[in-house]
Amino acid sequence: MNRATKLAVWVGGIALLFATAIDTAAVIGRHIGVPLTGSIELMQAAVLVSGSIGIIVATAAQAHARVHLLVERLGGPLRQMADRLSDTITLLFCASLLAGSVWLSIDLWDAHETSEILGVPWRVLRLFANGALLVVCLTLAGRIFRKGRS
Repeated sequence: MNRATKLAVWVGGIALLFATAIDTAAVIGRHIGVPLTGSIELMQAAVLVSGSIGIIVATAAQAHARVHLLVERLGGPLRQMADRLSDTITLLFCASLLAGSVWLSIDLWDAHETSEILGVPWRVLRLFANGALLVVCLTLAGRIFRKGRS
């Protein structure tokens, strides 16, 4: 595991631990009569960060869920073709998500949207999600074109 991947795992893990701590504090607070105001908004931000980083790491490590039952039985060139097709379909899906997300970001940029209670700026989180999707698309495209040359 290279240094960038280790850093990404740590940042994503800390975000996930932060989300867990927020939710734990919110549940305890509700039971003792001291609710944690804005906990859902903080959870949304933390889960977006950890999930986005998780998608990046899984893509870089080629660890996405896939049907091994069929692919494992394929030999040499057929397996390479199946892997390349899988990466291409995943790239098309992620590029579609990115296109829609960028469209929403551009459309709502001047709206200065914030969460209702704490004022979490949604456009910053949209930029983070768009950046994560862009990294995934670039990773997949690089893998597809590298496999095409080999």
